[in-house]
Amino acid sequence: MPITSPLIQEQLNRLPRSPGVYLFKDAAGAVLYVGKAANLQNRVRSYFAPGQGQPDKIQRLVSRTAELDFLLTASEQEALILELNLIKRHHPHFNVRLKDDKSFPYLRIETSTDFPRVYVTRRREEDGGRYFGPFTDARSVRQTLKFIRGIFPFRTCPRKIPGGDTRPCLEYHLGRCAAPCAGAVSREEYAAIIREVILFLEGRQERVIRELEKKMDAAAAALDFEKAARLRDQVAAVRTVMANQKITTRVQGEQDIIAFAQEGDIACAQVFFIRNDKITGRESFILQGTLHEAPEQIMASFIQQFYASSHHLPSRLLLQHPAAEAAAIKEWLQGRSGRRVELQVPRRGGKKGLVDMVAQNARQGLEQLKIKQLAAPRAPEAALAEIAGALGLAQPPLRMEAYDISNLQGQAAVGSMVVFEKGRAKPAQYRRFKIKTVPGANDYAMLGEVLRRRFQHAGGTGAPEAWAAMPDLVLIDGGRGQLNAAMAALGEMDVSVPVASIAKENEQLFRPQRAPISLTLSSPGLQMLQRLRDEAHRFAISYHTRLRRRQTFTSLLDGIPGIGPRRKRTLLRRFGSLGAIRQASVEELTTGTGISRSLAQKIKELL
Repeated sequence: MPITSPLIQEQLNRLPRSPGVYLFKDAAGAVLYVGKAANLQNRVRSYFAPGQGQPDKIQRLVSRTAELDFLLTASEQEALILELNLIKRHHPHFNVRLKDDKSFPYLRIETSTDFPRVYVTRRREEDGGRYFGPFTDARSVRQTLKFIRGIFPFRTCPRKIPGGDTRPCLEYHLGRCAAPCAGAVSREEYAAIIREVILFLEGRQERVIRELEKKMDAAAAALDFEKAARLRDQVAAVRTVMANQKITTRVQGEQDIIAFAQEGDIACAQVFFIRNDKITGRESFILQGTLHEAPEQIMASFIQQFYASSHHLPSRLLLQHPAAEAAAIKEWLQGRSGRRVELQVPRRGGKKGLVDMVAQNARQGLEQLKIKQLAAPRAPEAALAEIAGALGLAQPPLRMEAYDISNLQGQAAVGSMVVFEKGRAKPAQYRRFKIKTVPGANDYAMLGEVLRRRFQHAGGTGAPEAWAAMPDLVLIDGGRGQLNAAMAALGEMDVSVPVASIAKENEQLFRPQRAPISLTLSSPGLQMLQRLRDEAHRFAISYHTRLRRRQTFTSLLDGIPGIGPRRKRTLLRRFGSLGAIRQASVEELTTGTGISRSLAQKIKELL
């Protein structure tokens, strides 16, 4: 495409021939696309090459690009890792993106305690714990947790051990916990349970059966027939799982099989996990931004984003399509797993049959997604009616407002208000609150301040619509405590509106003077309330993060002579973060900021 911007032309002229990552930015500085290249000059120039009939997606990208940026790396492998991190940070519109990739749930097993617990988490950290996943959603991981608890009696509660418990809880009597809190199991016995859980989740059920049968024989020899019967039942349960997992095609070793189906800007990717000749699980993921992307690029993008979050890497990936830049991806995967990883695209035989099976599942997943999208226009009415019935409201809540608090030990404390009307978000009526009257970390008091400030405007004829309108339902992010705090604040103002809260732990709903309300996870009403709650949380977190960034930004720049409030604001608008200022050249610091070259050099030295 012809280059019309002198800035872009100059940036293209100065591109190095080194490996690195390049960024396309729009006029507002937002990142539109992130890419990697072994030779930055050749790769970036190809987007602007005249007379080559560029795809529509590239033409739209180039037409919106106002500025280029690049970061040099020592190798193509480093460029791949940096590209992945930048995509996760900026979520560029023109990149293939794994939908909601930040919130995949995992099963975590503690390894730093004598009596580890097994539980669901959405944060995977390098803390020495064993992680299994990621799973598609909380429902699938909770079903897995519930199933293995029926076989192995491990603990899931955060109770302190040793504690002051003298009697085990109901979970012990139901056979779902060995009750280490009450001293009902020794450290060695509990460690054996956790070892069996790990082997089971890794797909090594044959070894689990051998160990259980050995214990069963020992218990029978000791005439402990009750224990032997329990172990017999465990063996039977594991054998049932194995019978359901067997596949007809013999496949050696452990491997993941990946295929996807694409239509327009959406693709559905399926991953089947095979361990010891068995399908131990499968997960389905939605990819956005796939329009006009080659299958090789979609496959590469999915592998990068999925295995950046996955704790366990198999020794072989069977792929429906080759992955773009396969050598760099293979090297990255081997660096993460610490062993050799093969990427194979089978063309015939049993492995090809497995890939075809996964591809067929992906096509079915995409069809189901399309069906859901077609049904979406009718969904809000049904969801609102369900909410009204569950919460005991006189009519469906056409206007719902959700509130959340975000702070870090009382610092940069903020509140959020988001609005849904007829089941759809109304961003123009969202409101943010900087907490003014509450010292320290007191979420209940902060919530009260937010509600008092919001409802002091309610019903006023001269107020904007967001303030004047009265909601049909106020939703609070939290449990019974947050609900009571909200009711107290509204009672002080003599405001009478229906109020409910939703707790993340079990997704239960709370209403004043009523028992907790549990809806099924597939319930349209619950899913709408979850979206409303999550939007309030996102809005609060984004404002809190912005305030903290500004505070950090301001405090570090305060010590630089010649940088006052006006120049700090200019730098914040121009670069957005201290990291960006550190990476900026002296020339970039002086462009459009009113900062002299000598002051720019001083900033670079001090930062």
